[in-house]
Amino acid sequence: MEGAPRLMRPPGLDLPVRQRRRVAFSMTALADVLFLLLIFFMLSSNLSAYSLLPLRSGALRSASGGEASGAGTAVTEASTTAIWTLNPDGIVASGQRFGIDRLQALADALAQRKTQHVLIILRPDVPVQNVATVLELLSAQGISSVQIAEAPSVRRAAP
Repeated sequence: MEGAPRLMRPPGLDLPVRQRRRVAFSMTALADVLFLLLIFFMLSSNLSAYSLLPLRSGALRSASGGEASGAGTAVTEASTTAIWTLNPDGIVASGQRFGIDRLQALADALAQRKTQHVLIILRPDVPVQNVATVLELLSAQGISSVQIAEAPSVRRAAP
């Protein structure tokens, strides 16, 4: 190997020789970002578990004794059922409009009248949180027979 030619630089051309740098990868920044994301999602999530609310299908029994449309497994008397219409801004009960803040008073009134069945008619754009709040309040009052119906969509005639 003594006779092997060495690569030599031409005279007068002094180029700097690069030294290999060792790159150290730090996991600290990645861990910080992951913890920030974890905190964000924990704070932005809803704590009310909707899957814990018991739901089942059912139908109202009409005055003639037959079942109304949408028959399911459970049938209740229409005369003993309170009907609430849930709007995005409040509730309509017995033809009167109430705000969501009056929900507790409405549930108390149902409990005093010993109403055991409630039909909730949902209007479009009602937040799911409002539905869950109504269901939880009625359940707390001992009203376990709650039926939910979707209001028919209103189509506006074109001019």
